[in-house]
Amino acid sequence: MQDIFETIIEGFQTLTLNKMRTGLAILGIIIGIGSVITLISLGQGSQKSIEDQIQSLGSNLLTVSPARQSSGGIMGAQGGSTSLTLSDAKKIEEKLSATLISKISPEYSSRSQVISGRNNTNVSIIGVYPQYADIKKITMSKGVFITERDNTSISKVAVLGPTTATDLFGEIDPIGKTIKAGNQTLKVIGVTVSKGGSGFNNPDDMIYVPLTTAQKQIFGKTNLTSISIEAKSKEIMVQAQDEIGYLLLSEHKLTSPEDADFTIMSQSDLLSTVSQVTGTLTALLGGIAAISLLVGGIGIMNIMLVTVTERTREIGLRKALGAKKKTIITQFLIESILLTFIGGIFGMIFGLTASFVISKIMNLSYVISVSSIALAIGVSSIIGIVFGLYPAKKAANLQPIEALRYE
Repeated sequence: MQDIFETIIEGFQTLTLNKMRTGLAILGIIIGIGSVITLISLGQGSQKSIEDQIQSLGSNLLTVSPARQSSGGIMGAQGGSTSLTLSDAKKIEEKLSATLISKISPEYSSRSQVISGRNNTNVSIIGVYPQYADIKKITMSKGVFITERDNTSISKVAVLGPTTATDLFGEIDPIGKTIKAGNQTLKVIGVTVSKGGSGFNNPDDMIYVPLTTAQKQIFGKTNLTSISIEAKSKEIMVQAQDEIGYLLLSEHKLTSPEDADFTIMSQSDLLSTVSQVTGTLTALLGGIAAISLLVGGIGIMNIMLVTVTERTREIGLRKALGAKKKTIITQFLIESILLTFIGGIFGMIFGLTASFVISKIMNLSYVISVSSIALAIGVSSIIGIVFGLYPAKKAANLQPIEALRYE
C-alpha cells in the first residue's frame, strides 16, 4: 500500500515537470467528459420540460385531430385536414357525455400576424368553447375567459397568453385594448397565467377567441383542427378512446379502423412518443460527444509514449537496479490514470456548470444526470487504463542495457 502511495506521489511530481504538456492532455479529457455530461443533461432536461408541458395541458386528456395515429386506439390512414366538423364534436358529446366523457371542446387553430399599434407578432390563434379552459387547466391572470355567450353572438373578443400580451403591449395592461387579427379588430378581455411552456405550440404564446369568431370572422373555415376531450377517469381512457373512434367511423361512413381519416391521441401516447424521440436524440448527442473522449484518450497515449521515450535511460537504470516489469507498468499506468482522473473531475465540474447555465438560458429543466456523473468517473478511469497500457508495457519491455545506451 505504501509503495502505491509513493508511486502516486512520484507520478504527480513527474507530471508537473512539464506543466504545459500535462495541461493540454488534461484539457482533452475535460472537453470530452464535459461535453458528454452537458449534452446528456440538456437532453434529459428537454425531455422533462416537454413532459411537464404535456402534463400541464390537463388530466385524462384525449385529442382528436385529422391526422395519422402512430399508436393506441384507432389506427388511421392519412386523412384530409378538413375531416373533422362541429357536428362530430356534438355527436360525441351527445352519445358519450353520460358515460365516458366529462367535457369536450371543439377547436379551430391557425397562425396569423397580429398587430397592436406599432407592435406585431406571428402567433397561433385558437377558437375554442368555454370548456377548453377547464380541459386544458387554464387559469386567468387578468379578466375573463371566453364564454358561451361570446360563441353564440360571435363576439370579437380575445384572451391573450402572457407572452403574447408582453409582445403586443409590453408592460401596459392589455384589458380593454384592441388588437387586429387578419381583417378583424378584437377586444382583449383576459390574460392567462403562464404555464412556462416553450416552442411552436407554447400555451403562453397564444390568442384564444370564440370558436365561431375564429371560423366565421377570422379564417372563414367550417372544419375543426382538433377536438379536446376530458375523460371521466384515467381508468376508462382506453375505453373512451375506442368508443370515440368507432363513433366517428360511423359518422364518417367508414367501415374499417384502417380507413379512419382522424387520429385520437391520449397523454400517455404523447408522453411515450416524446420519451422515445428525446431519448434517441440524447443518446445520439452523447455518442457524438463521446468521440471527443476517444480523441482525448489518444492524446493521453501519445503523451505517455513521448514520456517513455524521454525517460528511456531512467527506465533502464531502474531495471538495472532490480525494478520488476510489474513495477514499471504500475508506475506508467498510475501516471496515465492520474491524467484522466484529474481531467474527469474538472470535466464533471465543467459539464454540470455548462448544463446549468445553458438550461437557464434556454428555459429548460435542469436535470443532474447521475448516469453521466458515473460515466465521467468510469470513463476517465477506463481511458487511463486502456490508453496508458500500451506505453506502460512498452516501457516495461525495454532491455536495461539498450535503455542505458539510449541517447
